[in-house]
Amino acid sequence: MDLTALLKVAEVAVDRGRAVTDSRPPGKLTAKGDRDMASEVDFAVEREVRAFLERETPDIGVLGEEEGGATDGTRWVLDPIDGTVNFVHGAPLWAISLGLIAEGRAVAGVIDHPALGTRYAAAEGLGATCNGKPIRGSECTDLTEALVAVGDYAVGPDVAAQNAQRFALTQLLYPRAQRLRMIGTAATALTWTAAGYFDAMIMFSNKPWDTMAGVSIAREAGVTVLDLDGSNHSPDSRGTFAVTTALRDPILDLIRQATS
Repeated sequence: MDLTALLKVAEVAVDRGRAVTDSRPPGKLTAKGDRDMASEVDFAVEREVRAFLERETPDIGVLGEEEGGATDGTRWVLDPIDGTVNFVHGAPLWAISLGLIAEGRAVAGVIDHPALGTRYAAAEGLGATCNGKPIRGSECTDLTEALVAVGDYAVGPDVAAQNAQRFALTQLLYPRAQRLRMIGTAATALTWTAAGYFDAMIMFSNKPWDTMAGVSIAREAGVTVLDLDGSNHSPDSRGTFAVTTALRDPILDLIRQATS
C-alpha cells in the first residue's frame, strides 16, 4: 500500500469537501436522535468526498457517518462535519475528518478545520503535520500541569447509565489536572493533542469516522493512543485515550477507578 500516494488522494478529497462548506450555509437540519442532527452540508460533503474516493480508489471501501458504507477491510472513514452542533451555531470548532483503516488499524488521516485555517495530516511512518509543518505531542510530566480534553456527555436513550462513568471521571480528574476542556469535536481534540495543546484526551466512545484520522495523526506525532482499558487502540475499541507518555499511567488509573 502506497501511503504517500493515498495521503495525497485524501488531501484532495478533503479539499473538495472544504469547497462545499465554503459554498453554502448549514441549511435544513435532519434529526438523528435526542439533540443530535445532521445539516444539509453534512450530507453534501459526504456525497462529494465519497464520489471522489470511489473514482480515485475503487478498490478501497468508504464508510461515512451519514450514509454508511464499508464496515470491514481496507476502508476510508469519513465524518463530513465533525462537530455539527458547533457548526450550526456558528462556532468555529468543527472539522472534516477523513481516515484510512488497513489491517485493523488507522494508517492515515487528514483533518481540516475550514473556519480555523488549519489542516492536520499523517500517514504511518511519514510523520504528522499541521499546514505542512511537523508537529509533536506534549512533553508534560505532571498531571497538575496538564490540560486534559474530555469527550461530550452522552445524549439519547439510557443517558444516565452512559454518563455515570463520564461524571465519575470528571470528578476524579478536575481536582488533579490543571484544567479540563470539552470542545465538542473528537477530531479537533485529537489533533490538538497531537500538536501538544492538550496533554491528554479521553472519550468514552470510538466511532471510526470520529476517531480514526485523529488516531493516525496523534500516533505519528508521538502520542500514545489506547482503549480505556489500556490496550492498544483499534477501530473496535470501546473508547479513545490519547496521552503523552508520562501521564499515561496516572490518568489510566483514574479511568479504571471511574469505570470499575
